[in-house]
Amino acid sequence: MAVAELYTQYNRVWIPDPEEVWKSAEIAKDYRVGDNILRLLLEDGTELDYSVNPESLPPLRNPDILVGENDLTALSYLHEPAVLHNLRIRFAESKLIYTYSGIILVAMNPYKQLPIYGDAIIHAYSGQNMGDMDPHIFAVAEEAYKQMARNNRNQSIIVSGESGAGKTVSARYAMRYFATVSKSGSNTHVEDKVLASNPITEAVGNAKTTRNDNSSRFGKYTEISFDERNQIIGANMRTYLLEKSRVVFQSENERNYHIFYQLCASAQQSEFKHLKLGSAEEFNYTRMGGNTVIEGVNDQAEMVETQKTFTLLGFKEDFQMDVFKILAAILHLGNVQIAAVGSERSSISEADCHLEVFCELLGLESGRVAQWLCNRKIVTSSETVVKPMTRPQAVNARDALAKKIYAHLFDFIVESINQALQFSGKQHTFIGVLDIYGFETFDVNSFEQFCINYANEKLQQQFNMHVFKLEQEEYMKEDIPWTLIDFYDNQPVIDLIEAKMGILELLDEECLLPHGTDENWLQKLYNNFVNKNPLFEKPRMSNTSFVIQHFADKVEYKCEGFLEKNRDTVYDMLVEILRASKFHLCASFFQENQVPPSPFGSMITVKSAKQVIKPNSKHFRTTVGSKFRSSLYLLMETLNATTPHYVRCIKPNDEKLPFEFDSKRIVQQLRACGVLETIRISAQSYPSRWTYIEFYSRYSILMTKQELSFSDKKEVCKAVLHRFIQDSNQYQFGKTKIFFRAGQVAYLEKLRLDKLRQSCVMIQKHIRGWLQRKKFLRERRAALIIQQYFRGQQTVRKAITAMALKEAWAAIIIQKHCRGYLVRSLYQLIRVATITIQAYTRGFLARRRYRKMLEEHKAVILQKYARAWLARRRFQSIRRFVLNIQLTYRVQRLQKKLEDQNKENHGLVEKLTSLAALRAGDVEKIQKLETELERAATHRQHYEERGKRYRDAVEEKLAKLQKHNSELETEKEKIQLKLQEKTEELKEKMDHLTKQLFDDVRKEEQQRMLLEKSFELKTQDYEKQIQSLKEEIKALKDEKMQLQHLVEEGHVTSDGLKAEVARLSSQAKTISEFEKEIELLQAQKIDVEKHVQSQKREMREKMSEITKQLLESYDIEDVRSRLSVEDLEHLNEDGELWFAYEGLKKATRVLESHFQSQKDCYEKEIEALNFKVVHLSQEINHLQKLFREENDINESIRHEVTRLTSENMMIPDFKQQISELEKQKQDLEIRLNEQAEKMKGKLEELSNQLNRSQEEEGTQRKAIEAQNEIHTKEKEKLIDKIQEMQEASEHLKKQFETESEVKSNFQQEASRLTLENRDLEEELDMKDRVIKKLQDQVKMLSKTVGKDLKPRGVVVNMIPGLPAHILFMCVRYADSLNDANMLKSLMNSTINGIKQVVKEHLEDFEMLSFWLSNTCHFLNCLKQYSGEEEFMKHNNPQQNKNCLNNFDLSEYRQILSDVAIRIYHQFIIIMENNIQPIIVPGMLEYESLQGISGLKPTGFRKRSSSIDDTDAYTMTSVLQQLSYFYSTMCQNGLDPELVRQAVKQIFFLIGAVTLNNLFLRKDMCSCRKGMQIRCNISYLEEWLKDKNLQNSLAKETLEPLSQAAWLLQVKKTTDSDAKEIYECCTSLSAVQIIKILNSYTPIDDFEKRVTPSFVRKVQALLSSREDSSQLMLDTKYLFQVTFPFTPSPHALEMIQIPSSFKLGFLNRL
Repeated sequence: MAVAELYTQYNRVWIPDPEEVWKSAEIAKDYRVGDNILRLLLEDGTELDYSVNPESLPPLRNPDILVGENDLTALSYLHEPAVLHNLRIRFAESKLIYTYSGIILVAMNPYKQLPIYGDAIIHAYSGQNMGDMDPHIFAVAEEAYKQMARNNRNQSIIVSGESGAGKTVSARYAMRYFATVSKSGSNTHVEDKVLASNPITEAVGNAKTTRNDNSSRFGKYTEISFDERNQIIGANMRTYLLEKSRVVFQSENERNYHIFYQLCASAQQSEFKHLKLGSAEEFNYTRMGGNTVIEGVNDQAEMVETQKTFTLLGFKEDFQMDVFKILAAILHLGNVQIAAVGSERSSISEADCHLEVFCELLGLESGRVAQWLCNRKIVTSSETVVKPMTRPQAVNARDALAKKIYAHLFDFIVESINQALQFSGKQHTFIGVLDIYGFETFDVNSFEQFCINYANEKLQQQFNMHVFKLEQEEYMKEDIPWTLIDFYDNQPVIDLIEAKMGILELLDEECLLPHGTDENWLQKLYNNFVNKNPLFEKPRMSNTSFVIQHFADKVEYKCEGFLEKNRDTVYDMLVEILRASKFHLCASFFQENQVPPSPFGSMITVKSAKQVIKPNSKHFRTTVGSKFRSSLYLLMETLNATTPHYVRCIKPNDEKLPFEFDSKRIVQQLRACGVLETIRISAQSYPSRWTYIEFYSRYSILMTKQELSFSDKKEVCKAVLHRFIQDSNQYQFGKTKIFFRAGQVAYLEKLRLDKLRQSCVMIQKHIRGWLQRKKFLRERRAALIIQQYFRGQQTVRKAITAMALKEAWAAIIIQKHCRGYLVRSLYQLIRVATITIQAYTRGFLARRRYRKMLEEHKAVILQKYARAWLARRRFQSIRRFVLNIQLTYRVQRLQKKLEDQNKENHGLVEKLTSLAALRAGDVEKIQKLETELERAATHRQHYEERGKRYRDAVEEKLAKLQKHNSELETEKEKIQLKLQEKTEELKEKMDHLTKQLFDDVRKEEQQRMLLEKSFELKTQDYEKQIQSLKEEIKALKDEKMQLQHLVEEGHVTSDGLKAEVARLSSQAKTISEFEKEIELLQAQKIDVEKHVQSQKREMREKMSEITKQLLESYDIEDVRSRLSVEDLEHLNEDGELWFAYEGLKKATRVLESHFQSQKDCYEKEIEALNFKVVHLSQEINHLQKLFREENDINESIRHEVTRLTSENMMIPDFKQQISELEKQKQDLEIRLNEQAEKMKGKLEELSNQLNRSQEEEGTQRKAIEAQNEIHTKEKEKLIDKIQEMQEASEHLKKQFETESEVKSNFQQEASRLTLENRDLEEELDMKDRVIKKLQDQVKMLSKTVGKDLKPRGVVVNMIPGLPAHILFMCVRYADSLNDANMLKSLMNSTINGIKQVVKEHLEDFEMLSFWLSNTCHFLNCLKQYSGEEEFMKHNNPQQNKNCLNNFDLSEYRQILSDVAIRIYHQFIIIMENNIQPIIVPGMLEYESLQGISGLKPTGFRKRSSSIDDTDAYTMTSVLQQLSYFYSTMCQNGLDPELVRQAVKQIFFLIGAVTLNNLFLRKDMCSCRKGMQIRCNISYLEEWLKDKNLQNSLAKETLEPLSQAAWLLQVKKTTDSDAKEIYECCTSLSAVQIIKILNSYTPIDDFEKRVTPSFVRKVQALLSSREDSSQLMLDTKYLFQVTFPFTPSPHALEMIQIPSSFKLGFLNRL
């Protein structure tokens, strides 16, 4: 099919967009070859005429069914917009951070802790194929581990990405996975040590940057070594290119390495006080970035963790303190003050405290250090010159020394870690984890970025070659013709950097020159590469930089600092001083014969495409560039010798927002990390690959009946493809897979969708026809019934005779006139009705004829309208879909804003509660202020009355003054007439100036009133009073000023109180309003201050101008002589203007003081709030620490419980040992009793001393007997019994000592006693032989009944538990003989025999079932015949006669119960191991319902499949396995209650394993798969019903799985659906429900995805639940087992022993 044919109406394409990079559009008109414009309809409804080129049409969008795939290579159209859209759907909507892209795992940083890294998840991924589960870092780690174990080949995991993308965390999780799945049996805890190396390297090698709070500033390759059993035995670490410049310089908002801040935070601890450190703000090297604290990080606590990891790795405190001393010395070195002496010299004071501490810590001479930090020694062939350095040069020398020390310390720590992780055995294989920086480009790029990008060029080349190799292997494996694929080869860029006369070699050559500069080196680059190498460019606007075209992008490098960073030199004298240090560690750093800590040396030869010139000078120092090139070459050799696995970490946004998708940033990283290059290589060949089984299952709907009849599915697939795709070049048939070119799968999906749509139309047509036929038949039956009744009536009328008509005729004549009217009326009515019926009938017939004509002759018109209707319906559905998407997006944005606002409000509420206590105190202050306000109000009222009196007096005086002024005016007019012309001009100017002054004062007064209105009330009235009082005479001036002062004080007091009340109320309402008010007041204050200052300046300038004009224009003395006294008084009265101006200045000062007081108050309150916030954060950190400690305690308790459980399993052995000790003790007692009886008869003539000794002997014997009784009653206490046995042995020893004393005193009697003792020993030996014979018989019985019995040979034609009944009859025999020795020997041999047979057959399910049944029967027999009433209720009289009479075997019953528990647990483990491999294939993968296949394209990561899938596990396999378990348990006579408990446990395992796999497999979360699971659950329920196990509670254990299946099937769109899910899914936790909703994946276009808004609705409803936050179910959980008592119905005397048991030595009594 031609590509242009796919550009039809309603298909969707991607077009470039400046904001979202790519945006989707729908084709509004079919594209034809040759068109230059493609008419598109955007998602917002606007139409667009998009210019196209026939050779480069816009990329097509994949069908919705392919969106959200686990593997990007499963997409039909492989291009950049498809990749970006798929990642957006998975990350932003489904909250899935991992995606495969062929062999690459793309990991998006969620900036949020996710519950997907627990041990349960690790065990779920362990042993699984990579394509079977959802993408995960654990899947990559498992694949590497599996390939290492299977192929015995070393593996590498390459983790790359830019800063902040999550490289370090990904590498850490991969290492944690290896440590978990490969636990060694030794006690060395190698795994813990390997993981403990991470915190140390992060402390000394990670720092806060603007992009990441924990950015790795070095590359790291960790080799984890494994032995032949694939268990971790050690590790080794290599590091690359540590960013040493960070030690002495940090940009804004960045920090130095973490270890410095951890050390400063712990400076006040006693162990660090000798380092003389302080806070991080005190040191130059730690305060350059501005902020020394990372939010949410406690540096002091991190220091404790760092020390713990040091200790865990075996580093002692002395080692740690040496490291801390060097770190502290570096900080002090940075604070050494270097002063400039003139322009060419510098000096350091020897009294510099930091210099003294630096020298003290490192054991140096401060004088020499101070001298050589400011001077350098130049050695020539003839002389040695000491040259002073300028201050900048000295500072650079100091910083270079600090960087050198830190670099040596870093290498030393890494080497020490490697030594701690060394192993004694032989390394069999290893897995390397490479955590290295990704491609970097900044505004200013320097030497570090050059080296980083050089390393990425090498890694990209290796990656391209590996992808190319895998593609070739895949084609060869499938036997498909291999065609050369063109892929980008970046070897020219690598040659530009590392080849002969390349950039690095020219840089090293310039470094050799004594006067080499960056500019000279750059000029050489220009001369060698500009216009000669297309990958090298010179910027147009710069002469200090150069541009290299890397594989990801063009990068411009600034040449400044290249030479200095490449040299990395420290002056020789400083090195000699440090080499002579008294501090051994510091001195070892600078030894001449020092072995490089790196595992690679500088003598490694780098192989490049072109020959590299070797330096001839033997004094040539290895530069940083050459070292890095050598280490990179060694790294590439290592990677090429391993099987690589790639993890590309992507940073979704720069704001570190959780699950926020920034398309521009992500596309930049995808282009830089090689993901798109992989896509491009795959797209050039056959990117879509399906197994024949998957193709057959998916597209069987397109196959004809003849094709489906073929038995060979492979041939069927070929026939279908030949029929639909005529161009055979668009696909290839491999051995197990079909390979498609790009777009072909989308074409097949379109055909499949059309077929389904046609089938739906056909079904609708037949259903509607059936409904119409049903309606027609119903109407036909009704018409027949009407006709039947009508014809019956006609028949009755015909039966009437002529005579009857004649007789009725007379009556009719009589009635005709009266009825005529009625008949005519009825006729008219019937006529109208008939006409109406005819009209409708004729219309119906006409319409029917018209429809028939249309059906026969107008089919084309019908098709036209039908297609138009279909098109409109499709358009409406698409429009609704687009509107839904827009609405969903907007709702999502609004919901996110609402959530953020809720979080902010929640934080403010917490702060408000903390202010509640303050408010109580403020209320008291308000009450006090209210009392003072009342008091002030009374004073104010008093002053107002007094002011009123003054006002009246002033008015009277003003009236007098006005009168006096009128008189003066008359006199003044007379005087003015006499003035000369010059005096008149002077007067006019004076009046003009006075008027102008009045206007200025009035304006000032108005502005002051406006300012006071915003802070004071009723100020305008007081200002008017002040204005009126300004015209008072000088006599009232003092009283007026006092009144004004009092009024202002009262007013300020009242307004201050009101402002305080308003402030407290606003604080009580919300903190945000309070902050806004602070900002507003501060802005107003600044405005007022500016305005007042400008007013002051203007007034001063105006007054100075007025004064100057007056002085220049007039002669003051002349004016005074010409003016009268009245005129002078009038001018003095006008002088009140100056007083007004002074009043304004005072008012301004009052306002300023008021503003300042308010500002101070607000600042104090803000500081208090900040302090409370800090306090709350500290409390939260403390609670988190307590929570972690609680988890640790719970974990230790769990381990202790398991230990105690294992110890409890040994209790039966201990009890058996105790019984054997008691047996020996009783034998000794019997011997002593016999000996004592003989001694009593023969020693009567002994002295009183012998009698006393015999009495002591009797008392001691009684004590022993009493103690023996205590032993038999308290056998459950093991320690007490052992102590009592020790006491008994001590008494026996004392007894023998007493006998020896008696024998020494009475030698004659001793000889006779000796002879008698010999006789006694002979008798005891004879009894021992008899007992030994009995024991042999008992052992033979135990062996015959225990070990030699086979379950299949016993259960045939035999009562259940026959061996148990035989053993009990032997026990009853020993009880009847009252022979304790025989009974104990029998019981111990039986228990040991059962243990032995179980131990030898730990994996034999039938044997375990057999002996679990017999152990329970034996235990029941011991209870039934124990003589206890509670167990004898169901016995018959004969069984009661057979009860035990002499011995209590309750202790043995407890031992047997413990043994039965052990057998049951092993029995359950065997069942779980047998059924677990069947669960997932049978319950999830097998499709028991035909016609609803859920298979989809799976891409590169496919599950293994074949043509013949008959050997795969199905649901029938699960049921068969369950039936085998059940039949075996029933055949062996297992108690029905125990069978029910075992079935319940197995059903719980089935539900838990299925549900856990469902959580981790997005491809299984669909509606169809929910139907399959529900069907499989019904099969299990039917099995329970068939086996009569409904009351076993096994069905309830499947409830979570059943609810998950229902959740997959239920409608998920409206609020009512969300509420229904909340109410019905009670057995699933909130985390599990959200996981299923996010993972829901439609199989066909008819299914709809779950919108993020709906997920948020459900999440909001579930927020009230208090359930577990764990995603996975615990498959290791065991229900508590109980052994029911079931009495045996068999009579012991009727039991027959088969001859096959070979127990002929047993006789029935």
